[in-house]
Amino acid sequence: MPGKINHHALQPAVRIGKAGLTENVVKQIITMIKKKRVIKVKFLPSAIKDNKKELVKELAERTRTRIVHKVGFIVVLERLR
Repeated sequence: MPGKINHHALQPAVRIGKAGLTENVVKQIITMIKKKRVIKVKFLPSAIKDNKKELVKELAERTRTRIVHKVGFIVVLERLR
């Protein structure tokens, strides 16, 4: 893997609120992940209605990314090659 990613230095590029994973949020993340290889996404507590792990997994699937790191309400996504 060329160059280590310092995900701690990243600022959240997208915040997902009570509306959840809307089509607009997914499109926004896809656009950002094309420009940058890695982005940080923050879920607000109001976004979590059921299972947080399932929500993060769904986000990665819908944006065609892989989960690099997750802790609390923060997830770092990397573009798939």
